[in-house]
Amino acid sequence: MGIIKAIASSVGGGLADQWLEVIEPDEMDDKTVFTRGVTVRRNDSRNANRRGTQDTVSNGSVVHVYPNQFMMLVDGGKVVDYTAEEGYYTVDNSTLPSMFNGEFGDTLKEAFNRVKFGGVTPGTQKVFYINLQEIKGIKFGTRNPVNYYDSFYNAELFLRAHGTYSIKIKNPLTFYSEAIPKNDDRVEIEDINEQYLAEFLEAFQSAINQMSADGVRISFVASKGRELSKYMADILDADWGEMRGIEIQSVGISSISYDEESTKLINMRNQGAMLGDPTVREGYVQGSVARGIEAAGSNANGSMAGFMGVGMGMQSTTGFMGAASQSNQAQMAREYARPAQPAANAWKCSCGNDNTGKFCSNCGKPKPVVDTWKCSCGNDNTGKFCSNCGKPKPAKVKCASCGYEPDPEDPTPKFCPECGKPMQ
Repeated sequence: MGIIKAIASSVGGGLADQWLEVIEPDEMDDKTVFTRGVTVRRNDSRNANRRGTQDTVSNGSVVHVYPNQFMMLVDGGKVVDYTAEEGYYTVDNSTLPSMFNGEFGDTLKEAFNRVKFGGVTPGTQKVFYINLQEIKGIKFGTRNPVNYYDSFYNAELFLRAHGTYSIKIKNPLTFYSEAIPKNDDRVEIEDINEQYLAEFLEAFQSAINQMSADGVRISFVASKGRELSKYMADILDADWGEMRGIEIQSVGISSISYDEESTKLINMRNQGAMLGDPTVREGYVQGSVARGIEAAGSNANGSMAGFMGVGMGMQSTTGFMGAASQSNQAQMAREYARPAQPAANAWKCSCGNDNTGKFCSNCGKPKPVVDTWKCSCGNDNTGKFCSNCGKPKPAKVKCASCGYEPDPEDPTPKFCPECGKPMQ
């Protein structure tokens, strides 16, 4: 028993009247993963099969399959035939299963062998459909804070995350046999999500740990949805694909929050980084003084007593505050007055352009080669005569046989120390 594609001329506007039964999927939205087929216009007076047996797909009946749907003929939980191609199909009791694989190619045949009917032509059948669209908007949230070591803060932090993820059914026969509860005619993703969510959150913890090991700062996690999807896919797809025929498509994080201790550590680290700037420190010192004077004016014993207290306090802390302010100002002065240091290999071309490479970036001239030599008086020179004592640059002596060059500062040997031949 199987299905064959219906002839195009036989599927016109009067299709429901011409065939014994016309079956199409029940309502299927973006959260429906599985539903049964229903008879079109079953109670219509023109339908010739109004007295048909319940749960029987008559020989010659037509089955509609729409885009992104997988249709199965099922008997007693076993698949008789299937198709992943949209179109109109007729049920033919005289044929073997046709198995229209569509986009799945031959990958479904192995799964079909595990769930197919035992061999006897069945007497009753049902039609079921599986949604092949991306199932979006599956909500998740971490029940407990997830640990995250951040190398930037050099601390073990803890975060909570909430968001959504999506899946796609990649092997509908495996999904039907392993994920769909038996005797259910309609399944929404939320009906079977409890187990998946537990596994998803476990994989989420592993993905977060991997992001931590890769050096991603904790504050960047919320913007790393695409990378997180890849981490999750690497962890889950092998298991979910083999066990249930589904894959992770995307992960979106809507919010990230930190536990109380992590928040304190982050704020303390950020405050310390800000106070590392001398301009911020100086502002903090001056602001502290201003706030003290302002508070003195609202002293319950009178502003004079308050200002007297401020004066005594200022006298006792003048040394500290002054030293702190002077230190900040000195550091700022050093920062602003520090001249820009030229690059170690910087040179100026004859065209006036400053360069660091081997060729001028303006005119293309090569970097000039400077021939330096050290005089016997110890002075470094570039010309033909020493700029300190006036001695001429020593002539280069070279062995004609092996090419040995003695140090110009040393006396020229009569014979080459390398090959023993006379020096020239």
